[in-house]
Amino acid sequence: MLEEIKRIQATADLLHSEQEVEVAIDNMAKAINIAFADHNPLLLCVLNGGIPTFGKLLTRLTIPLTIDSINASRYQNQTTGGSIEWRVKPQTPLKGRTVLIVDDILDEGITLKTIVDYCQEQGASAVFSAVLVDKILDHQKPVKADFIGLRLENRYLFGYGMDYKGYLRNAPGIFACKE
Repeated sequence: MLEEIKRIQATADLLHSEQEVEVAIDNMAKAINIAFADHNPLLLCVLNGGIPTFGKLLTRLTIPLTIDSINASRYQNQTTGGSIEWRVKPQTPLKGRTVLIVDDILDEGITLKTIVDYCQEQGASAVFSAVLVDKILDHQKPVKADFIGLRLENRYLFGYGMDYKGYLRNAPGIFACKE
């Protein structure tokens, strides 16, 4: 497996450098600070992909907030999605809360839609989402993100939380696989 990972990493196209991604996160944080200035949001980190974006975004937010996590996965370290598998649900009650879901990528939108629906079912007063990457597809998605760092072409991406078979989430930039 390590040989495959090394090959993927060595042949990938760099789409956005670490500095460009950091600017995108700065811009997301500014917009979120303005939008939630008079709210008491609960930020939900979507595990595992959302961890880098969540952590970097969190340190740039100046508003009062609380945090928790959620994990509903379609990929289970594969390169194609399957059915939703619930792994972690928030411990914080969502009833009456303004919720901001933070994830790495809005791809097909199935996972994010499932999480939004869950938050609404739990009684959240409002549900918003922030994604580092919104992948450009040739069809409608079941959900739209409210805060977007970058819009990227429909390729298999890794870095800043996005993975290739569970690896390369820590890549310093956003890369696209050649294969």
